[in-house]
Amino acid sequence: MNIAGVRTASKEAGQPAAEFSFSGLIGFFLPHDDFCGAKGMLVVMRLIAITFPSKSMASVPKHISNSSADSPPVVLKNSEKQIKSLKKIRISQQQIARDLGVSQTLVSMVLNGRKKGVSEESYERIWEHARRSGYRPKGIAPELISTRPVTKSVGFILRAGAKLYSQSPFFGHVQHGLHESLAEQGISLAFLGTENDLDVEAIKRMRDPDAFLGLVILGEVSRPFLQAMLKLDPRVVTVSAQYPGLCNSVTSNEEQAADQMVQHLMELGHTRFAYVGGNKGSQRARYRLRAIESALHIRKASIDPEFCIEADTGDRLAGSHVSESLLKVAGRNAPPTAWICFNGIMARGTVSHLIRKGFDVPGKISVTAFDRTRVSEEEPPTLTAADTSPELMGRVAAEILLRNAEGPGQRFMDTVLSADLTCRESSGPVLRRKN
Repeated sequence: MNIAGVRTASKEAGQPAAEFSFSGLIGFFLPHDDFCGAKGMLVVMRLIAITFPSKSMASVPKHISNSSADSPPVVLKNSEKQIKSLKKIRISQQQIARDLGVSQTLVSMVLNGRKKGVSEESYERIWEHARRSGYRPKGIAPELISTRPVTKSVGFILRAGAKLYSQSPFFGHVQHGLHESLAEQGISLAFLGTENDLDVEAIKRMRDPDAFLGLVILGEVSRPFLQAMLKLDPRVVTVSAQYPGLCNSVTSNEEQAADQMVQHLMELGHTRFAYVGGNKGSQRARYRLRAIESALHIRKASIDPEFCIEADTGDRLAGSHVSESLLKVAGRNAPPTAWICFNGIMARGTVSHLIRKGFDVPGKISVTAFDRTRVSEEEPPTLTAADTSPELMGRVAAEILLRNAEGPGQRFMDTVLSADLTCRESSGPVLRRKN
């Protein structure tokens, strides 16, 4: 699918990592602050406990095995190659018989295609287990593996702090685009949880190489977490965050969006700017602030650092709090007349606070935001905003994932989608004071 305004940059993938042993996994996670706390370690243990149930907690170091009485056995696959090509794993008929608690004779009969004298339930059960375990004997017709059609699926995970029932409008739109694109091809979309609250049972289904096509991660996650997920399945696409050399990504053109908003506001006569920042310290927060500063710089303008305030979160309440802080900085002096917000939700909090304080929007202060969600137009005043369509981001993520469904290629792409500005009610010309 050709998409107008798509800019891609590819990077050579690094050499495959060494074999990922159990002791290596523990050594990999312990140095990382993100996984040193009790909750973080529980996430790690859940991730590594979903592939080899035959292992026991006896193999876990004492200082880790005591972290949670309810933690599942800590187990691990032996290598990336196994995770990447599960259908090539060979297991014995004896092992299948032991796993299912049936005779080896029965297993042999079923795996050789004999149905006479075997109940349909037993036949299906044995073949389903064999298929999921990677059993692929030579000379057996593929249609004998299972009489039921395989339902293909793609999983998605939300960044830490997000919830499926209360996810931001941005991620909701991305998910919608992702779902629509996959549904058109008969592929289902499965929610696997959040970075800090994974659905272990759902992740177990990632072991089926025929049914599971890959993973989409919405938002920025820690590198240790991403690397752990890549060990489970290397077919990963991130949305709204980039990890050069690790996986494919889809992001919006932050510089283009900032440039469009700054240009629009300056054409309206604004020269004094303020920034209502959110998700302080995140990748997107850094990119957006830098893009605003760059857009002002090329127009021989700048933003006073005092009027650049960032909150730890990016919700409506954070927008209200940052707005209050900006007004306090201004004091008795007139505040900047052009405010750019981190996202539409914060812009809503900003507009509401300004109106409560007696400021006309856009009469005295114009407000714009990085946004292309329903938040921009669901209540008055509608918001002037610029960004990439999040539905398109979801569709492109699906396209990239399916293109690499047979396995990751030798190159990873950071796909940057073009942004568009929509002018609405929240921005207007500067009102000149009467002498």
